[in-house]
Amino acid sequence: MLGARLRGLRAEAGLTSAVLAQRAGVGQPTVSKVETGRMVPSADVLDRVSHALGLDESTAGEVRELLAAVEAASDSDQLADGATSVGMTVDEEVRSAQLMRSFQCVVLPAMLQSAEYARHLFASAPTATAEEVGRAVAARAERQSVLYEPGRKSVFVLTEVVLRTWPGTPALMLAQLDRLLAVESLSTVRLGVIPWRRPVPVLPRHGFTLCDHRAVVVEAFSSERVSGDADEVASYGETFGRFEQAAVFGDEVRELLLRVTRSRTPGRTGSRTAWWASTPIRPRPAGS
Repeated sequence: MLGARLRGLRAEAGLTSAVLAQRAGVGQPTVSKVETGRMVPSADVLDRVSHALGLDESTAGEVRELLAAVEAASDSDQLADGATSVGMTVDEEVRSAQLMRSFQCVVLPAMLQSAEYARHLFASAPTATAEEVGRAVAARAERQSVLYEPGRKSVFVLTEVVLRTWPGTPALMLAQLDRLLAVESLSTVRLGVIPWRRPVPVLPRHGFTLCDHRAVVVEAFSSERVSGDADEVASYGETFGRFEQAAVFGDEVRELLLRVTRSRTPGRTGSRTAWWASTPIRPRPAGS
């Protein structure tokens, strides 16, 4: 489909993938992955490649229609995390990265989710079947094995809202917080949280994951999009750096995790007071 058509157009133009990548201002791996169907390009990347190939308006329109068809098929097949072709591209990017940097503002990063947390998220999809949910949870758990591989480094930055968002039962959340404490202790992982008391440097709209300095996985409501566009990757890298500077790490993040754990523990009467301590409520004037 799209990849094969672009490969054919490149051959007709007499260009190597390296030359095409240079003319389009993208990385050579991006061209290769798009042509082999391992990556769905963004509209911007496709336009750059079309321009570099010197396509006329009719042919450029044809490849744009092919991109739209690929995206439509991906949206209809994908189960939030990616047990489909686009998901496999995400999986390949994550597995091949030596440095992974992930920011989340609502839900936990996929790499840090417990099996039950992930199961709850997948099961909330309107059309999800038990079989699909089981496969997606297994795939996510298997992907997490890269966290333990020596030579890799993973940096996660969350907002405190992520820790306070309750996706299931108290037992589920307590187990999830225990997992975060365990993962935080790994030498291959750096976990940071932006506390409520600190302003965020940029208003977050969605989560994203950077794979080395070559690709970014941008998360939409029901899908993930991989981009190898150099400018987009650099922009997300700069944004991640600003979030990272605002976060607490080490002892401070462990203390925060334990505080949230205590607030989630059933039977602790003082937990709600501690939870909302950062937002004092002013008493109303008499007679109001």
